Amino acid sequence: MAHHVRLLPLLCSILIGSLFPASLSADAVQVRRIPQHGVQPQVCVDTDGVVHLIYLVGDPAHSDIEYVRSVDGGASWSAPLRVNSQAGSTVALGSVRGPHLAIGRGNRVHVAWMGSSIAEPKAPHGIAPMLYSRLAEDGKAFEPQRNVIVSHPGVDGGGSVAADQHGNVFVAWHAPAIFKGIEQDRRVWVARSIDDGATFATELSISDPANGACGCCGMRIFATDKGFFALYRGASEIVNRGMHLVDAGTDLSHPRDREIDPMKFGACIMSTSAFGQASDHLLAAWETNGQVFWSRIDEPVMRSHAPPGAGDRRKHPAVASSADGKVLLAWTERTGWNKGGSVAWQIFDRSGTPMADAAGRRDDLPAWDLPAVVCSSGGKWIVLY
Repeated sequence: MAHHVRLLPLLCSILIGSLFPASLSADAVQVRRIPQHGVQPQVCVDTDGVVHLIYLVGDPAHSDIEYVRSVDGGASWSAPLRVNSQAGSTVALGSVRGPHLAIGRGNRVHVAWMGSSIAEPKAPHGIAPMLYSRLAEDGKAFEPQRNVIVSHPGVDGGGSVAADQHGNVFVAWHAPAIFKGIEQDRRVWVARSIDDGATFATELSISDPANGACGCCGMRIFATDKGFFALYRGASEIVNRGMHLVDAGTDLSHPRDREIDPMKFGACIMSTSAFGQASDHLLAAWETNGQVFWSRIDEPVMRSHAPPGAGDRRKHPAVASSADGKVLLAWTERTGWNKGGSVAWQIFDRSGTPMADAAGRRDDLPAWDLPAVVCSSGGKWIVLY
């Protein structure tokens, strides 16, 4: 990588510190529905071990974001707190446009999401905004939502948020370089705050302009104390839909964009991707041609790993790692437009080999939903959906 990764104690999608026994079975994974029959959970664990969770409720076209926290590893949750200050200002449709969550300096909660058709304030030209809010200092409410798009509107596949322990907060989305441009004109834009989200600078492009960006595919960003990372799907020449990884400095300098998994397909596949953090590695997960993969991205040579079998339209991966290097990958199967399906999972050993008797599935995944993963302080994996 262009920047050495020294990983922080702050963990998103995993609580480090629990060791697994020599063998694992399916009952090592607890599978739980999230509160209020919500969908699209996003999970982070802060430096005090508190689990933070957001999810969507209500009309899929005009949803609301709820926030809860747990001090007992996800066994129980606080009363829900509404994130969006305008009712119905986010979107569950497509499973790619929902909110993302990050924990920053002082364990401050940050949330960003693509605005719905009624969301305010609008982006330039009166179209969908990329909205941001943070938990107020007293922890009792979220601040009024703000649009961070200044110069490059056109968000479609949603966006993402990341934060570090030095006051940097990043909000990212992809949109055309020129208003109303085609997919091949799209780039990944990042607005950066250096004051814990109080203010944001005008967005910068970090992706290679030659790659374009798949219009209705989601994207993901992640930040450590020494680097910034982004996953997005390209769209050059219409058919080049490979997954790209960008790494840059925390000031977004010297971005390096590389294709990590090529794919040929002549349309948008409405995909999502994920990052996961371990004590000594940074993980990425994505989908290609109906299969899901994960890799340690800070190794000299990236090696991708997939669960056994072909599956049935595997999508929307979530990934996490234990302190001893095992990895849990969760994903969806058999989903479609306004159609639920299954959530499945597989645990891999340190070498990336799928472990026997360490997999499972549930067949009651609601429409528009996807999984999140946490490893509890008691050593139990928790799959939330």
